[in-house]
Amino acid sequence: MTMFNHGAVEIAYLDEGEGEPIVLVHGFASTKEINWVYPSWVTTLKSAGHRVIALDNRGHGQSSKLYDPADYHTEKMAGDVGALMDHLGIARADVMGYSMGARICAFLAEKHAARVKAVVLGGLGIRLVDGVGLPQSIVDALLAPSIDNVADKQGRTFRTFAEQTKSDRRALAACIRGSRQTMTREEAAAIRAPVLVAVGTKDDVAGSPHELAAIIPDARALDIPDRDHMLSVGDKVFKQGVLDFLKTVS
Repeated sequence: MTMFNHGAVEIAYLDEGEGEPIVLVHGFASTKEINWVYPSWVTTLKSAGHRVIALDNRGHGQSSKLYDPADYHTEKMAGDVGALMDHLGIARADVMGYSMGARICAFLAEKHAARVKAVVLGGLGIRLVDGVGLPQSIVDALLAPSIDNVADKQGRTFRTFAEQTKSDRRALAACIRGSRQTMTREEAAAIRAPVLVAVGTKDDVAGSPHELAAIIPDARALDIPDRDHMLSVGDKVFKQGVLDFLKTVS
């Protein structure tokens, strides 16, 4: 693990392999290891000839924990990705995000088009434009005195995940409150990079990948069969779909 500073925020990252760079942006309450190392994404992409870079988003993993929701605006989090690319001397790269990480990558692709060669949006479909991220009920679940106090099903899922990852639950609550930005359909339609939208067929968080792909000019949808939001991440269909996509845009 290596660190760099983006202003006052310290960001942890990994940088492995050689070849065309791809930057990986993990989902909410996850880390670069949980989202990308343990499910063998880093190994898979390195074996396919990519230089693989992955960061811990602010508020997550080994990166700085912040408690002001304003510090988690999606554009600021996308700025961390751009700053990491600058730190490593990478002018342009493929980017892949999952769930919240996909939202960050979409904002990066729309606001800083010259930096992004191609985009993989995993675990995020039409709710990029028709939704504001995770609901307030998850904030309540994260800040509850005990998981025994959490009745909401989705809230219990994320509270359990946050405890398993030993996350700072107060920082995560601030992250949800601060990163609830939507992208308009016009902004999504302005993304010019090739995009793969990959969502599990049992995912009740992401929304339809086909509806989002229909908005973005050079986008295609990938259904990940029989997988929900949590189990899609390491799926072999997802991995093969990403490898095939990256070959077509190389």
